[in-house]
Amino acid sequence: PAASQIQDWGKATSAFHSIRKFPNRQNTQLREFDLEYPFGLMNEDQILDHFRNTDALLEGHFLLSSGLHSPQYLQCALALQYPADAAKFGRAIANQLVRTGGGQVLENVDTVASPAIGGLIIGYAVAAAMNKRFIWTERQEGKMTLRRGFTLKAGERILVVEDVITTGGSTRECIAALEEAGGQVVAAASIIDRSNGKADVGVPRISLVSLDVSSFSAAECPMCAAGTLAVKPGSRSTSNKQE
Repeated sequence: PAASQIQDWGKATSAFHSIRKFPNRQNTQLREFDLEYPFGLMNEDQILDHFRNTDALLEGHFLLSSGLHSPQYLQCALALQYPADAAKFGRAIANQLVRTGGGQVLENVDTVASPAIGGLIIGYAVAAAMNKRFIWTERQEGKMTLRRGFTLKAGERILVVEDVITTGGSTRECIAALEEAGGQVVAAASIIDRSNGKADVGVPRISLVSLDVSSFSAAECPMCAAGTLAVKPGSRSTSNKQE
């Protein structure tokens, strides 16, 4: 390649590493490589538009893995199919953490962790934006645990990242597994909060979008009463969990 191309690539690489370490930094060198939503600065409407455009926001009658019924289902895997999109959401969460918690957020987090399988892509993207280690928990014989050789130092400070939170169940299970292994979970984050701020996971948390989506038990579900069949788009082991 020409010397000018190598120089341009060096500038872009430098800008990329700068934004990973300081996700709130407005580095103009990166803008030309990320024109649509520079630095993950997406508002709620833009995020939901992206979900609709990728068929990740579904309307109907759905059975969530929490056991509740809902007229909406968010399939984040479809919204994160392209690495560039996942990276934008990762930077957006990192930026939100910095805006709400100040610059010390980067210093107060040693590791990013997610519960498998739904949180893996966005968790890794957030870890990349913050330039932190990434690990995950997964279920073994029904219990969320740390596997695959992952270990934690005593008091290691952890940010837990999910794709979608509804009841907060899988996030709490992830936190419990990490704390059992010696970690200290300091905060949690998600792309979507289906509870509209109501879910309590035991630590401070942020989300890019808060939705007030109705969820019902089977006995109280108006869609069941109307005679429509609940569809389960995924399962705990194969798709994003609406928890």
